[in-house]
Formats: sequence, structure tokens, C-alpha cells
Amino acid sequence: MSEPGKGPDEPDEGQYDSGIESWRSLRSLPEPALTLGPSDGGPLPRTGTRAPPGTKEDLKEEDGERMDSAYGSSSLTEPLPPLGSPEAVEGGEPRVSEARVGVLGQQQLEALTYISEDGDTLLHLAVIHEAPTVLFFCLTLLPQEVLDIQNDLFQTALHLAVYLDQPGTVRALVQRGASRTLQDRHGDTALHLACQHQHLDCARYLLEAPPDRGRSQQHHPELLLQNWQGLACLHLATLQRNRMLMELLLQNGADIDIQEGTSGKTALHLAVETQDRSLVRFLLRAGARVDARMHNGCTPLHLATGRHLSGIVATLCQAGADSFLRNIEDETPQDLADNPLTLLPFDDLKISGKPLLCTD
Repeated sequence: MSEPGKGPDEPDEGQYDSGIESWRSLRSLPEPALTLGPSDGGPLPRTGTRAPPGTKEDLKEEDGERMDSAYGSSSLTEPLPPLGSPEAVEGGEPRVSEARVGVLGQQQLEALTYISEDGDTLLHLAVIHEAPTVLFFCLTLLPQEVLDIQNDLFQTALHLAVYLDQPGTVRALVQRGASRTLQDRHGDTALHLACQHQHLDCARYLLEAPPDRGRSQQHHPELLLQNWQGLACLHLATLQRNRMLMELLLQNGADIDIQEGTSGKTALHLAVETQDRSLVRFLLRAGARVDARMHNGCTPLHLATGRHLSGIVATLCQAGADSFLRNIEDETPQDLADNPLTLLPFDDLKISGKPLLCTD
């Protein structure tokens, strides 16, 4: 739960970390020497080290509390299969070995099916605490459906990997078959998060992966999904003014004229609102419809003239924008240019959160 006084843009620690204590109870898992290799984005750093077994440091923390497993034992009696074994890896991708799973001990099964008080699985915790060996155990031993378990915030391990900018983990998860269309409590898919936080490498791995098996015939259905604010991935990339992300999305089939769900704005409308003339030019060159209409009938030219953005107005007109199209208020862009005190039919002009009203 967020602490009082935090700003809206400050990440809530509870959104991506279930707490150290939930991780400490699982530190007795054996750790093979191998980790995720360079082909998976390079080894991920570990956040801590463990004292040799049997020492006082192994049994106690600095505060004197014992570090026993939550299941009543300080160690697992049977080792999990090594990362590089043929049973764990086939063709460079982890797979489940039914024979190996069948002989797992009770303590190992309890560890692999662990759920924290925040709904995080062992896989979530492996991502949060950057533990590549535990992550690989999960990818090797657990069925594919477990990868899509959502915690109390409806986040999958893939959401967390993108949020924490772990491209190697993202690649491993999507190659194993993790769903890219599941939405968190804000309606964001993993690709939404990659665009919102401008994690280009994560977005690239999400889009390079094959389609979700058995979920959709479309190659990248997540490009059409809107979050609860009505924004598709292209809208978020446009608001961030990140052309590399926008190019990546468009190259992978994003609809350049897709409308957001609240007022029907396209990426071109949003580019005008950012007052970024070069971004407007980029979208026009990429094929954006210059006279696309919002739900209230406004075109990008309406928005530009209403804000007196002469440079963007000139760019739109050069691209063939129609200055005589009327919105639902029966106003043309020219009408807005001639009467600057007109009550603008826009819902985004606010001061201190209150709509801006123009009066005589």
C-alpha cells in the first residue's frame, strides 16, 4: 500500500516488491554455478550473498533471528536439476521434465508453489530480487500455465521484468510462453509498461517473440489493447515522444490511426498536443491520416489552431489538412483561429485540475 504523501509518479514499493522477509524464507534453495548466459541478455546481478552452510552467519541474521525455511527446514533435502543438464534445456530453451518433476521432494514442491501474502509466486520473487538461478529453476520445472499467475495487483512475472527493465528475463519468459496480453490493475500489458517507461530492449523482445500459442490468430494482439485510460501502446510511445519505440511498434503492425478510448484521439492528435512539430512530421511521413477525427469531430488542425501553434498548423496544411471540416460545435479550424476567445471544445486544458474556460 502506498505511503501517505507520495506523488502520483513515485512507484509504490508494494507494486513490485513483496518484502524481504518473503524472500528470506526461500533462500535455502540450492544454487547451481550456472546462470542465464549472454544469449538471454547476460547474467543478472545478485542482490546478496549467503554464508557457508553450517556457520553462525548461515543460521542468523544481524538481528539474531534464525533464517529457517518457512516450511520448517533450513534446507531442501534433494537438489534441483542443474541448469545445464539435458533434462532442463532442449534447443536452448527451458522445458519441463515430467520425469524430474515426478521425483521432486515435498519441500521442493512447497518451495516451487510458494505464494506470498501479496500473491507473488516464487517466479515473481525471482524477478523482483534478480535471482537468475531461481528463475531458471521455475522456467525448467513449472508448467507453462504457472508463468501467467497474477499477483494481488494482477501483475505477472513478465510485468515485473519489464517494469524493472530486465530484458534478459523478458526474453526468457516470452520464449517459455508467458502471455503478453494479460493486463494488470491499470489495464497495462507488459508492452504498455515498456512504452510508458521507455524500455526499448524489453519492447523489442516482446515483439520479436512468436504469437501466444492458442490465444489469438493475430500476431501481436497486444498492440490493439487499451489500458483503463483508453491508451494503446502507440499512444503511450507518442506521449513519451520516443520515435524509436514508435517505429518499432509501427514496424510490427501497430495501427497508426488507432483511437484512444476516451475522446477518440489518434497518435497525430496527441503529437499536436505535445506541441512537437518534428513528431507531427514523423507521423505524417509514416502515413497518419491528417484529417482523422476525434469523437467530437475535431481534427488535428482544430487542435493546432485552437492552441495557436502556427508552425504545426503550417505543417498540417502542407500535408493536405482540410481547414473547412466542422466539429460537432459546427466550428471549422478557421473559426477557432479567428476567434481566440471561443470556448474551446477540448477536455485537456486545465489549471490546477480544473477546466480552463475562456470568457469575454
